[in-house]
Amino acid sequence: MTGRELIGQCVWDVRGVWVGHVVDVRMVTGSRNPFKKSAEPETAGLVVSATRAQFLLGVHRDASGRVNGTLQQLTRLLYARSLVVPWDLVETSDTGEVHLKEPKDVLKRQ
Repeated sequence: MTGRELIGQCVWDVRGVWVGHVVDVRMVTGSRNPFKKSAEPETAGLVVSATRAQFLLGVHRDASGRVNGTLQQLTRLLYARSLVVPWDLVETSDTGEVHLKEPKDVLKRQ
């Protein structure tokens, strides 16, 4: 599943508690596996917010995936209370919803 497909999906923790919606996907370029040579970006984590600003989803990045200064400040303000979900905490993401392996309490604020 690509990052674009994850944006907007509901996120649920292991207890069935609603965490929020995916508002951004953190990607890393290159492989985290030293034996795998890849220039393809890989998903590193999700930014999840209970209050989403839909007008910014996927719009605030340039073609290289960078955020410009003004929109970066606006994004930080709007997503200040967002939670960061490391990709290794994601149990499933192929059903139209994201289900986590851990409770919401272990997630960190952005």
